[in-house]
Amino acid sequence: MHNYFEHCDWNWILHQDKETGAAGSRYTKDIITQYHSILCPQIPEFLHKYLELPLLTRLKGVGLLCGSDWTPLFCNRFMYTRFDHSLGVALIIWHFTGDKAQTVAGLLHDVSTPAFSHVADFMKGDALTQSATEEPNRLMILADKALAECLASDGLSAEAVADYHIYPVADNEIPRLSADRLEYMFPSGMVLEGSWSLDEIRCVYNDLTVAKNEDGADELCFSTVEAAELYCRRFCMTGHVLQLNEDKLCLELLAQTLLAAEKAGIIRAEDCMTMSEADIMQKFRSVAENASAGNDTAPELKTFIRLYRTFSSMKSIKHTDKALPDHFCVNLAVKKRWINPLVLSHMDKDGKITAERLYKVSEKARHIIDSFCTYEDTAWGCAEYAD
Repeated sequence: MHNYFEHCDWNWILHQDKETGAAGSRYTKDIITQYHSILCPQIPEFLHKYLELPLLTRLKGVGLLCGSDWTPLFCNRFMYTRFDHSLGVALIIWHFTGDKAQTVAGLLHDVSTPAFSHVADFMKGDALTQSATEEPNRLMILADKALAECLASDGLSAEAVADYHIYPVADNEIPRLSADRLEYMFPSGMVLEGSWSLDEIRCVYNDLTVAKNEDGADELCFSTVEAAELYCRRFCMTGHVLQLNEDKLCLELLAQTLLAAEKAGIIRAEDCMTMSEADIMQKFRSVAENASAGNDTAPELKTFIRLYRTFSSMKSIKHTDKALPDHFCVNLAVKKRWINPLVLSHMDKDGKITAERLYKVSEKARHIIDSFCTYEDTAWGCAEYAD
């Protein structure tokens, strides 16, 4: 049987918004507000004070999609930030649990994310698990005095919200479905591929409930196979985008650009926790535009300029079986993002409804999941260096 994703190359992916014309035409300026209102019609009143905390508002300058908003290799349809994502996760958790501690834990789960998100993991050589950015999260939550005041007003402790991993509706292991995983793939699909209309999101989201999984833990679960198949197919397609060489190269090239900028003294490592992505990119642009082309230019600065200009101008890459000279090339194994959700299956003699994994009950889903897990891009992805 053919691989479901064999025809889904970069050119095909970037032109999936055909029915609405130019990229972005499907989505209006208030798309994020409309989308969040599907997740929960109203932001719960108690949550508003947390949304004003500097701990969280900093994330308005951090994109969800790891620097891909800043290169023409991608055609991202709108900017979705880590703040937007954090709020979306909190709204999902509140909708399904009505629990303040779990909701705030979900809201805070990304406060340690630096500019360009998981690019920081690539800088540390962690492309496979992409978890290095999570390490300071707990400490930041426990140390924040303004947050402590908000928590006290709700009768919550910092310990209760410092680790969202303890709440299975909020987070669990791939390929299970959690609020975090559910949320980030809706906007990722909209931004990267132009997939997901608001009506489709509403239909899929309203199909969800909470059921017990095979370990007896709570987990988001689909009520119908049809909705589960649609979400699984779209999720895996977006996951496919994120394992192609184009995405790998984008993150690795930006990681090396940031490291070069540090070596050249343009930024400090800690600037990625205080500056927005837009401000960093503006600084990079200014340095590259004003730098002398003379032989007296420091080697560190020359390296930075070459990497930055390549990142900010590349529109395509080459898929090869070996590295190419005069190209920035990557050969990386990255984290695979896919889903095998629960779906309600049948009612036993006692009236208890049980749930099973979609892979078990759907031949379509089996083909998609197997195709995703076995797909391999070419060994190398290479972008020609800009002059």
